[in-house]
Amino acid sequence: MAPNPEEIIAAFEQSGIIPVFYHDDADVCLNVLQACYDGGLRVFEFTSRGASAPQNFALLRERKQATMPDLYLGIGTIKQAADAAVYTALGADFIVCPITDPETAAYCKSAGILWIPGCMTPSEIAVAEKNEAKLVKLFPGNVLGPGYVKAIKPLFPKLKFMPTGGVEPTQLSMDAWFDAGVVCVGMGSNLLAKSLIDGRDWTSLKEKIMQTFAFLKAMH
Repeated sequence: MAPNPEEIIAAFEQSGIIPVFYHDDADVCLNVLQACYDGGLRVFEFTSRGASAPQNFALLRERKQATMPDLYLGIGTIKQAADAAVYTALGADFIVCPITDPETAAYCKSAGILWIPGCMTPSEIAVAEKNEAKLVKLFPGNVLGPGYVKAIKPLFPKLKFMPTGGVEPTQLSMDAWFDAGVVCVGMGSNLLAKSLIDGRDWTSLKEKIMQTFAFLKAMH
């Protein structure tokens, strides 16, 4: 049974940074999860972007259960309800989508699991809101920018926003997004640098995560 959606949204806000990651190699996935956890993050979005995604997710879930009881582990890049069902059965804590699909929304509601739709336009955000989304992923963030958040927030005062893509692990970038009113940011390769992962440099990855966390804390 997935945790209460409100509890997870609170964890997203508290964490502020949501790492977004996929790799075919299970060992790499486990080490990246560990580096994020050791760096202080308590929410992790694994993405369903390859043939190995379900089995690698299952291994991450096992690690979480064994040594990371306070971590929320969810799945991203879910485009249809059937895929959401697969990962709910595997123990996902939340479902993140690159699109706004009402069927997936209905499934997540019936399963009692948090649904985070991906939106780009005000019309898509309105559909997400109509389907009872509480937290919306703005994607791609690098195209939309912090100014977009400022412009749409007054139209959707009850919604919370998380940009993914284009958020950089710098004080300047983080300040711009959070000043615009987002509650958290999704970060992929900008945070989880390919060079560090290819080099299996887990210590430097953990340090980079801690440094990015420090930028966030400096704002509060």
